[in-house]
Amino acid sequence: MNPNKALWEKGDFTQIADTMRESGTALVAKLGITPGLTILDLGCGDGTTALPEAKLGAHVLGVDIASNLVEAGNKRIKAEGLTNCTIQEGDATDLHELKDESFDMVVSIFGAMFAPKPFDVAREMVRVTKPGGKIIMGNWIPGDPTLVAQILKISSSYTPPPPEGFVSPMLWGVESHVIERFTKAGVAKENISFIMDLFTFNAPFPPKELVGRFKNFYGPTMNAFEAAEKNGKASELQRELEELFESQNQSNDKNTTSIPATFLRVTVIR
Repeated sequence: MNPNKALWEKGDFTQIADTMRESGTALVAKLGITPGLTILDLGCGDGTTALPEAKLGAHVLGVDIASNLVEAGNKRIKAEGLTNCTIQEGDATDLHELKDESFDMVVSIFGAMFAPKPFDVAREMVRVTKPGGKIIMGNWIPGDPTLVAQILKISSSYTPPPPEGFVSPMLWGVESHVIERFTKAGVAKENISFIMDLFTFNAPFPPKELVGRFKNFYGPTMNAFEAAEKNGKASELQRELEELFESQNQSNDKNTTSIPATFLRVTVIR
């Protein structure tokens, strides 16, 4: 089985995505979406940004590698009564089922960054975008002191080293790497721009419970706990993550969680 597919089908990312809805909607509101635009939402999960895009009147196709998230997303679409949005299974490194130059906008928020073969991912995003269209990516930043970069950093310290040839998904959060990938796909450097943005995880329960959700439902953290368990270090990992979440929680109520995380917002004009 494709290891990337296995990773994202391993848990149930909807349990994390529930804490990301407000920020997903707020981010989509900044993208200048107008009725009738055709949008590909790549690595869309269960539709955290795809559904808000459709509610603004765009015709949205979501693509995700995890079949459980595709199913969950289509259930959400049906429940919302949206007829201009659908989600299907696919791989960001090879979108062979999608025609060249078929979308006004390609959006990938913390999605395509996790696919292997980043040069293939950039090439495919450029290929399916219409000339003059836009590609918008939201990517976590390596070494950033905020939540997600730190979760991934802590988790990786408990897991075996990655296989040879592995390219860290976090390099999508480094401007020079993004420029290299898109220029190689045929985009002029001056058509690539960056902004630092914030995404907030909001939950109606305490930080410790949010740690539990990452532990039980988020593939990379699940793998870290499995590795830590074998080395008798699971309680250390649990403590590190609980300290991280507690220290970053900005909610005034100890029974709720509000943790902002910095990300790199990339805009590419095709």
